[in-house]
Amino acid sequence: MKKFILLTACLILPALTCAQTAEEKGLFIAIEADKHDTGWKDQSSNLRMTLHNRQGQESFREMHNQALEVEGDGDKTLIVFDLPQDVKGTAFLSFTHATRPDDQWLFLPALKRVKRISSSNKSGPFMGSEFAYEDISSQEIDKYTYKYLKDDTIDGNDTFVIERFPQYENSGYTRQIVWLDKIKYQPLKIDFYDRKNSLLKTLSYHDYKQYLDKFWRPGKMQMTNNQNGKSTTLIWKDYKFNNNFNDRDFDNNSLQRAR
Repeated sequence: MKKFILLTACLILPALTCAQTAEEKGLFIAIEADKHDTGWKDQSSNLRMTLHNRQGQESFREMHNQALEVEGDGDKTLIVFDLPQDVKGTAFLSFTHATRPDDQWLFLPALKRVKRISSSNKSGPFMGSEFAYEDISSQEIDKYTYKYLKDDTIDGNDTFVIERFPQYENSGYTRQIVWLDKIKYQPLKIDFYDRKNSLLKTLSYHDYKQYLDKFWRPGKMQMTNNQNGKSTTLIWKDYKFNNNFNDRDFDNNSLQRAR
């Protein structure tokens, strides 16, 4: 009801002026960001993951993924590993939900079985990277509560800075601070704080491009672990939309037939 009242008021009043408290303004900004990225239906892309250890050594993964926008719920995502050979065929399926724990599964070709990711283990590392399983999901509004902190500038880009607090009780984070571009309404930087409320990781976004004259997607994401000195880089390419995906492309059987 609170969200409905806020949205109704914002149809009448100029943008952001209707949010009186820091919490209301933070929620309003999150709603605007969601509105700016609604309606893409489905997408696919290729990506390269590079793992950097504290000594500067690197290892890589190559993947392809596809995603389906779900009306009234979170997105569905399928990620399939293509290289190197020891992880080829490994597939990850995620159903994001707004108000309950995400459903996630991992297909391990060496064992020829599908493993369900426990709802209490979403803070674990995704395939040895600095991304957690809970990071590999769409960021639905109701996953968090919000608070506006300030305006700021990153690399010449004006941003809103908001704080968001995970509603998920098993989250590995107490809070996240997000720098959101005022034009694109896409994140440029996120700081993640661990369960002791210490800065754990920083995620930065780079090389945004616009697709279908509306939707912005990054070309690069860098997750840096501020506590262990490791980092993971994702390079995204070959974004494609309107692939005519449906729910059958994201069921458990799709994990085993994915190539």
